[in-house]
Amino acid sequence: MTKSKFNAFVRLARMDKPIGSYLLLWPTIWALLIAGQGNPPIEIVIVFVAGVFAMRSAGCVINDYADRHVDGKVERTKSRPLVSGEVTEKEALFFFSVLVFISFLLVLTLNYQTILLSFGALALATIYPFMKRFTNLPQVVLGAAFSWAIPMAFMAVNEQIHWVGWMLFVINVIWTVGYDTEYAMVDRDDDLQIGIKSTAVLFAQADKLAIGITQLITLLLLSFVAYSLNMTWPVYISLLVMGGFFIYQQYLIKDRVRANCFQAFLNNHYAGMIVAIGMLCHYWL
Repeated sequence: MTKSKFNAFVRLARMDKPIGSYLLLWPTIWALLIAGQGNPPIEIVIVFVAGVFAMRSAGCVINDYADRHVDGKVERTKSRPLVSGEVTEKEALFFFSVLVFISFLLVLTLNYQTILLSFGALALATIYPFMKRFTNLPQVVLGAAFSWAIPMAFMAVNEQIHWVGWMLFVINVIWTVGYDTEYAMVDRDDDLQIGIKSTAVLFAQADKLAIGITQLITLLLLSFVAYSLNMTWPVYISLLVMGGFFIYQQYLIKDRVRANCFQAFLNNHYAGMIVAIGMLCHYWL
């Protein structure tokens, strides 16, 4: 494989832009910490961290395959490898299969209940890219895909899914709808022209309000989880900081400038990370 071909596969899987992996990783860490009461088995943590990066890469590949005929019409995506011809359709599907196979090998090291749940993760990751043709709420499907590792983490650690696992699942779906609407605002003008659906298109001029509502609900429900589990002050401090990040994001998107909306989306990495740090401090201090 030539260096240019290798680089094309790296860009196809977005390995050079790990923001999506981070957004998938932090809620998974929340779940592992809570399920393991601050001390989840290290081998399970390794499997989930590796699986996050493998499945996110697989999701990017199948997303670009689904969008291969429209990405060339969108300013942000017109130079992607499938559009430019650096990677063929067959190569993309083969690469997707390899990444899914790696992910499945990882999950095979877990209990059988978690293995069964993993098929849900595969289904969600596969169908999400195609939902943009059929519904104005593809971000909800993305949220489910990005959140499915949460019940899997509880099942892997405890062999059952505590109600907190499903609560975290719902919270993360809501948060994902908010930050992916920020992401969709970047492409909204292009999407309207080519007929791609998204929450940014659906919410239209109510987009900032809708994002604010998802952010408020995220904070309130995470606070409820923290209260229910008798979590200590580091978690509440982290939620205050998360709220500060959300206020900053609202400032960034106030004029709906594409670059600023994208920066708001990226900022969610820090919002998720600070909550993980708060939980670590709660359990370890």
